[in-house]
Order: sequence, then C-alpha cells, then structure tokens
Amino acid sequence: MRIWSLHPKYLDTKGLVAVWRETLLAKHVLEGKTKGYTQHPQMLRFKNSDNGLPAINEYLSVVFEEASARGYHFDSKKFQLSEKSIKLSVTNEQLKYEFGHLLEKLKKRDQERYLLYKDTADILTHPLFEVIPGDIENWEILPNKKSDKD
Repeated sequence: MRIWSLHPKYLDTKGLVAVWRETLLAKHVLEGKTKGYTQHPQMLRFKNSDNGLPAINEYLSVVFEEASARGYHFDSKKFQLSEKSIKLSVTNEQLKYEFGHLLEKLKKRDQERYLLYKDTADILTHPLFEVIPGDIENWEILPNKKSDKD
C-alpha cells in the first residue's frame, strides 16, 4: 500500500488508479469495515491523526479531481468532504524519498512522464500535506533497512 504524499499529478495511470484503490482500502480500515491492513505503516499517519477519516476523505477528493481532469470516471460517492480544512505533515526528506521512488517506477512504466518530471526541483505535495523539516518518516519501509531485531 502506498498513499503518496506527492501531488497526484505526478502519478501515471497505473499509479493514480492504485492510489485511489489503496486509499479507499485505508478509508475502510478507518471506518472499521475491514480487519486487514490496520497496522500497515502507510496507515499510521492517518490512524494517529485526530482527523484520520476526514483526512482520508480529503485525500480522496484531490485524487478524484486529478482523475476527472484526465478523463477518468472515479466514483465521487466514495468519499465525503469535510467542512473544515485538514492538514497533515510530511517531512521534506520523506517527500524527496517518495519522489525518487516514483521516478524509478515512472522510468519503467511511463517514460514520457518520467522525462517530464525527472528534473523537478520544487516537489509539490498532495494538498492535504504541509512540509516540515525532518528525516524520512519512521513508518516508511526502506529497502535494506535493518529492523530492531537485527
């Protein structure tokens, strides 16, 4: 499961569809409608928020807007917008990590999109997130990351 901190404009078709489905799954977790994925690292920032479910809905609304702008037909009945503005934080190093991770995927799946974004200096976040200084988030699963058990 990957719920990107990046703006969905960077995602290729496969990534956009995947983040929509995965975020809907996360929404079901927060609503208590499924027993799986409750401890998934990508869920922690929503689960630990006082506004987890409204934040997921806000996240979905932006993905929906991006999909609609591209001519896709996602179901707007799958989320509800909150009355208040919600913000979650993401660290600058997490954002850089995710962007590099996405570029590697785009290099293999969508060369045109990769070339369009590979030299991006100012990475846009998903509007739900505000960037704060910091390292890669603790919940991120890094390749070759040693666990506490090592």
